[in-house]
Amino acid sequence: MLELKNIKRSYKTGDFVQHALKGIDLSFRQNEFVAILGPSGSGKTTLLNIIGGLDRYDSGDLIINNKSTKKFSNTEWDAYRNNCIGFIFQSYNLITHISVLANVEMAMTLSGVSASKRKKKAIEVLTKVGLEKHIHKKPNQLSGGQMQRVAIARALANDPDIILADEPTGALDTKTSIQIMDLIKEISKDKLVIMVTHNPDLAKEYASRIVELKDGELVKDSNPIKEEEENKKKFSIKKTAMNFISALRLSFNNIKTKKGRTIITSLASSIGIIGIALILSLSNGFKLQIDKFEKETLSQMPIVVTPTVMTTDEEAQKQAMEQYMNKNNGNSFTDKKEIYPLISVDSLVHTNHITNEYIEYIENAKEGIIGAISYMHALKLNLLYKDNNKVNMLDQTTMMVALPETIDGKDSNIIKDNFELIYGKMPENSNELVILVDINNRLDASILKKLGFGDKEIINFDDIIGKEFKVVLNDDLYKRIEDNFVVNINLDELYDNENNITLKITGILRGVEGSKFAEYSGSGICYKEQLFKDVIEKNDKSKIVEKQKKVNYNVLTGEKIDEDTKETLLAALGAKAAPIMVQIYPSDFNSKDELTSYLDKYNDDKEDDDKIIYTDYAKTITSLSGNIMDAVTVVLIAFSAISLIVSSIMIGIIMYISVLERTKEIGILRALGARKKDITRVFNAETFIIGLFSGLLGISIAMLLCIPANIIIENLTDLKNVATLNPIHAIVLITISLLLTLIGGYIPAKLASKKNPVEALRTE
Repeated sequence: MLELKNIKRSYKTGDFVQHALKGIDLSFRQNEFVAILGPSGSGKTTLLNIIGGLDRYDSGDLIINNKSTKKFSNTEWDAYRNNCIGFIFQSYNLITHISVLANVEMAMTLSGVSASKRKKKAIEVLTKVGLEKHIHKKPNQLSGGQMQRVAIARALANDPDIILADEPTGALDTKTSIQIMDLIKEISKDKLVIMVTHNPDLAKEYASRIVELKDGELVKDSNPIKEEEENKKKFSIKKTAMNFISALRLSFNNIKTKKGRTIITSLASSIGIIGIALILSLSNGFKLQIDKFEKETLSQMPIVVTPTVMTTDEEAQKQAMEQYMNKNNGNSFTDKKEIYPLISVDSLVHTNHITNEYIEYIENAKEGIIGAISYMHALKLNLLYKDNNKVNMLDQTTMMVALPETIDGKDSNIIKDNFELIYGKMPENSNELVILVDINNRLDASILKKLGFGDKEIINFDDIIGKEFKVVLNDDLYKRIEDNFVVNINLDELYDNENNITLKITGILRGVEGSKFAEYSGSGICYKEQLFKDVIEKNDKSKIVEKQKKVNYNVLTGEKIDEDTKETLLAALGAKAAPIMVQIYPSDFNSKDELTSYLDKYNDDKEDDDKIIYTDYAKTITSLSGNIMDAVTVVLIAFSAISLIVSSIMIGIIMYISVLERTKEIGILRALGARKKDITRVFNAETFIIGLFSGLLGISIAMLLCIPANIIIENLTDLKNVATLNPIHAIVLITISLLLTLIGGYIPAKLASKKNPVEALRTE
């Protein structure tokens, strides 16, 4: 079963070489009690360590089951120690931070035995050594004899074929020593027991065979194996298999013995997580506020089509910007006889040719995606009003704005949701107007003056309701003189003309409380789109318009004009023409993307000059605010990430200290058959626990800090519950904490796995 052939082992210290074993030949029976005697330095312990697989021989061979161990891998040696060897040490070598039961279970844990089976077996062997009442105690709560009994129980737990005892009674009193030796002798009845001792009387009394060593050589064997003896029994070697759960349990028990240090370490390593979590909470909260603002306000901001807009050609914009930035960079003077084209800013301006075809395309959009629409026309209304019985002409461009309406001319939700009628009634006909005041019932002083209220500080609603304006049509305002036209300056006559369209103020509007859209809408006199349609319908047939269509000069001044100027003049006079600006309001936040996609399709297969480029103000604002928020978040996270790196380094240092503190435990685990990967797994499990605890602690503290942060922000900005940590961010940060902690503990874990088990066991 077990045979040593010419085993040699030397240790080198500098230039000095110590020959511990000088060619040992020795065979063992499958069950006998062998005592190895010899003075200090004779090689007894070295021989025991080689038999137990803790140390390696330099030459010779250790035969197990008639199989040479010369080519044994580390994994095979680990499996051999775990399944075939049970160690009983002079200093007990128990793991102090786990219970007696857990110590005894450890070898079975490494073997992959199920929890129920190993607990049952551990209790069985502890009962056998008389410690069934102490299974839940820690080793330091036991006497020396009791601890040695635990060591014996641990050696027996995995039912090994060989028990190796190194001075098992060396630290015990005489009475206890006798009890331990009786127990070991009982074990030797069905197992091979090899005991190292310096006490010849003890060996003679209990051992069935005594082997004596001196200066690394075998000098005496009281009962050598004869050639005719055969070992019928052979033991099997199964691989060890400590799983991560077992490693976690072992590490957790160790961490529990160092609660204070663990908490301080976790707190320190969580500082970076706290910082980043707070930043993400604020960033997330502000983004939620922006989203709320978008849904409440920006979703109702119009998509605007204006006469001119910056081109969307990003390459042209980039080229122009580069040329502009390099225009006066100090290197602009050249000796080359060459001229280079410079892209002007004007070339980046796109002209939108808004046509009736485009207006029709908009109004044929899918039902439900356009909530409201308003137009701005080039038409100048010829408005007259009376102030103290004096007729005046009014420039409506400074005071009149179109009401956003549905495509069929009905009141839109933009008005219903954001404004309230505080007096009078909403306009029902095209000749009815409403006054829009701000949240404090204010209206621009210049408008009030034109309405005939002079410098009054307070104007009663009743004085405004019913106020009238007269729209004078072209044929009444413009008089033909030969081929030109002049303005009729008799305003009193014009005011009383029966062809006029009389406009009347019927109500007063004000924004509802909390509506950001209303806050930014300003104030003025609002009209229905049908008013302009009616005026254009009549003015398009006027004499001045018909004349202007036929000639290429301004019929009011006689100046020659080009085609573009002519079109502009006709539009101002009231000829049928497309609006010069369109404001399209999405029906809700979710339909905006569908609306912009629909508008984009209009440009498919069109030449660049015929394309219509719109401005999405909501997107512009949210993109700008979003980019700023993202940039600030990235910068702050970058600074906070430094503390994460520092935490990772600190974890590495803490784990290295833990490796030094647990060196003996490493030796014990290796003696019990733990693989190098098992040792690595134990320390990785410890860093895993610390990393998880750090992450959870950091997130918890950050969430608590969000409470005072929200109070401060609310007091400063009136924004409630801004700091809100996204659960996904919390999970990601905990994962990052885990990863960084594992990275920080990786090198110490690897160093732990490479510890020499013999040297580790000698560490105190």
